[in-house]
Amino acid sequence: MMLLERQTQLQQLESLLGDAIGGHGRVAVLAGEAGAGKTALVEAFAARVGESAATLRSACEDLSIPDPLGPLYDLAREAQWALPRAIDARHGQRLPLFSDALDAFAAKGPCLLIIEDLHWADDATLDFVRFLGRRIVNTHILLLLTARTDRSEGQMRVRRALGEIPAGSVARIDVPLLSQAAVLSLADAAGRDGDAIYRATAGNAFFVTELLSAENETALPASVRDAVLARAERLSVGARAMLDAVSVFPRRADAWALQGLCGVASAGQLAECVANGLLDDLGDGYAFRHDIARRAIEMMLTTSHRRQFNQRALAALLENGDVSTGRLVHHAVEAHNLAAVREFAPIAAREASRVGAHRDAAGYYEIALQQADSLPATERAVLYESHAFECHLIGKIDDALAAQGEARRLHQADGNRLKEGDSLRWLSRLSEMGDDREAAAAFGAEAVAMLEAAPAGPELAMAYSNLSHLAMLSERVEDTLFYGEKAAALAARMNRPDIASHALNNVGCVEQWLNPDAGRLRLDESLEIALQGNFQEHAARAFTNRACFEITQMSYDAARPVLESGIHYCTENDLGTWRDYLRGMLADVQLRQGQWDEAAATASDVIDNERTTTVGRFPALLALAKLRLRRGDPSAEPLFAEMARLVGSGGDLQMLSSYAALIAEQAWLGLADRQEALALITRAETPVRSRAHVGELALWRTLLSPDMAADMAVGDTADMATPYRLLLTGDWRSASALWAELNAPYERGLALILGDDEGQRLALDIFDGLGARPAAQRLRDIMRKNGVGGIARGPRRSTRANLAGLTLRQMQVLQLIERGLSNKRIAEQLTISPKTVDHHVSAVLGKLDAVSRGEATATARDSGLL
Repeated sequence: MMLLERQTQLQQLESLLGDAIGGHGRVAVLAGEAGAGKTALVEAFAARVGESAATLRSACEDLSIPDPLGPLYDLAREAQWALPRAIDARHGQRLPLFSDALDAFAAKGPCLLIIEDLHWADDATLDFVRFLGRRIVNTHILLLLTARTDRSEGQMRVRRALGEIPAGSVARIDVPLLSQAAVLSLADAAGRDGDAIYRATAGNAFFVTELLSAENETALPASVRDAVLARAERLSVGARAMLDAVSVFPRRADAWALQGLCGVASAGQLAECVANGLLDDLGDGYAFRHDIARRAIEMMLTTSHRRQFNQRALAALLENGDVSTGRLVHHAVEAHNLAAVREFAPIAAREASRVGAHRDAAGYYEIALQQADSLPATERAVLYESHAFECHLIGKIDDALAAQGEARRLHQADGNRLKEGDSLRWLSRLSEMGDDREAAAAFGAEAVAMLEAAPAGPELAMAYSNLSHLAMLSERVEDTLFYGEKAAALAARMNRPDIASHALNNVGCVEQWLNPDAGRLRLDESLEIALQGNFQEHAARAFTNRACFEITQMSYDAARPVLESGIHYCTENDLGTWRDYLRGMLADVQLRQGQWDEAAATASDVIDNERTTTVGRFPALLALAKLRLRRGDPSAEPLFAEMARLVGSGGDLQMLSSYAALIAEQAWLGLADRQEALALITRAETPVRSRAHVGELALWRTLLSPDMAADMAVGDTADMATPYRLLLTGDWRSASALWAELNAPYERGLALILGDDEGQRLALDIFDGLGARPAAQRLRDIMRKNGVGGIARGPRRSTRANLAGLTLRQMQVLQLIERGLSNKRIAEQLTISPKTVDHHVSAVLGKLDAVSRGEATATARDSGLL
């Protein structure tokens, strides 16, 4: 009955399985609202597969906190692969672990892997899906996923995870609601009022089934909940109690657990529940036919009964040694068993952290801390420190600061100066991540002063390296080297390679101003140590600074593989802040190298993520603001406003210098006050100017005040990158040639502006080709003012679209704009976020040189695009 109108989906799945059997693995996603019939479709498809492929099934559970890698444990059991032993062998490192899993599943030959209810997945499971999805194309595996299409946080996380799999490897299959005709057909066969059922259910397959099964043939239940409860009331007292007991088990209840919970009478009671259509007999366990029904029964339990059933479930599960700690924590929390929460939540947190599920680990520590008041102060301090560490890894910096502050208070009260000093160092680090440099410096100095009064140890080494790091961010070379070398030496004495990696990173960053080759070697050594020791945050930082080194040196081609490797590493290891920062840097490189559409997409992915931290967000914000400014897109204004707030809140030297350059460009284009822009450049250069931006700021000062170019002394260019030095000493031809060699067309165009008439004409061609309308218009004004004749008018409207080159996605957006759809409706049609649609609309307007949606469609029609 529930497979009415599902033949198209079954045929799609069979085609995808055929691809997998032929050696072209795929990911299939069944998406639909709760109760749409996704599981029924999975059941029907699995039955058709038969012996053509091995079928391994798993599902995510609606636990208080998701069970880390829960579905992978299910799949491993069915594949007879010892996952716990593999985790121990790989020391919790996910990439080798996931690689082992892929090998185990691939060894089955053609294989169907099923993970249901992915919207309840933990981060580690989502990372496994990403990992497998990126490698599945050359396997004989079909990964079949089900997920709801609601607007929940879980569904958004699923969408982001699937978005990181190559589009060609993922097939989304919608499971729609039943049509009115289908409902009428089913109702007619059951002798029911089909119109009434359709009005009540809108075609939701599970709802339709429940209402058709209602006992009263004349009065339709007011809701599906009422239909489920009415059927439950027909059970005997014992069977109803059994149904209540099963309802506290998310997803399924194992038969052995129910027998331990309800005794030998459970078999008959369970059989009665199955006979009345309330439970499914899974052979080794029992489950409600849908979570909607389970919730209806569970919500009817009184608070005392819910606690009682969860306590009995916890006791039954504790009798079995093969139960995940996450499940124990769930039932302990629901049973309000504080002792069990205190015992198991920290264990679950450590297990989650070990496999990289840092969001879940933070959740478990939070639960543990809620019940930690009776613990000794030293144990509570450890919990707070652990919670702070996990929070900082997932970008929850305010929560991390609060937890670390509590740990510091407990160490202070306990008189433990060593632990307090280390807490101060952590507070310094977290303050820096939260963009509070003043607090970071104060905490850092206080940590060193306290730890220098105690016997030298790894805490002091890390405190030295922290001061070196803060100095590096401000480009104070001598302080960076002084504290970095002290940290490295002490780390070597203490045999602490993690601290050595951190210190070498600081030193390598500033050595680029003294000896670039030596700086590269230091940074490479830092990265190698971090990767060998699985020091994940140190590795992420090493990737970031190694790429930043190349960008500062203007070696853009060398920076790209470092960025791509770093993004991959941070994605695989759930290091969201670092991943976002690297993506923003990649967007900057793409922008510099003329890949404006790619830069916009990369930056938008970061900015659209609500969990992105301030630190992780800024590079992407800068790249997208710069791009929209150069395209003449008015939607750049909110980005400028956000950047102004960030810089005004005490941003670092690099942030201020980047912002000053952006405002200077805005002023040069006539969109900001020239004097205010010059004052901001002066502010960015005082008291310490950024070596990374000194040339760029000097160029914008020159463009804003051309008379100053003649006053530029050669000595003032000593710290500048070569193209800027050449340009500002009058050699615009060599500067332009070098920018061309670096594949940086916009910067080349800026250099040519300072050249002769021929150079300016070439700059105009470059700006027109990029779609940089404001710069092209500004240059035309300059050329007219200088009496240059025969200035090209720019692309005609009829050829602009083809010259600019709309991407496939932009063409889809353009077609929907023509149909009059709003951005929200376009997002729904293309299954992307409204913010991403905003970006695509902006790009379409820019490429078609249009100021409105109507003008864009008119231009597209004139050019034959529509």
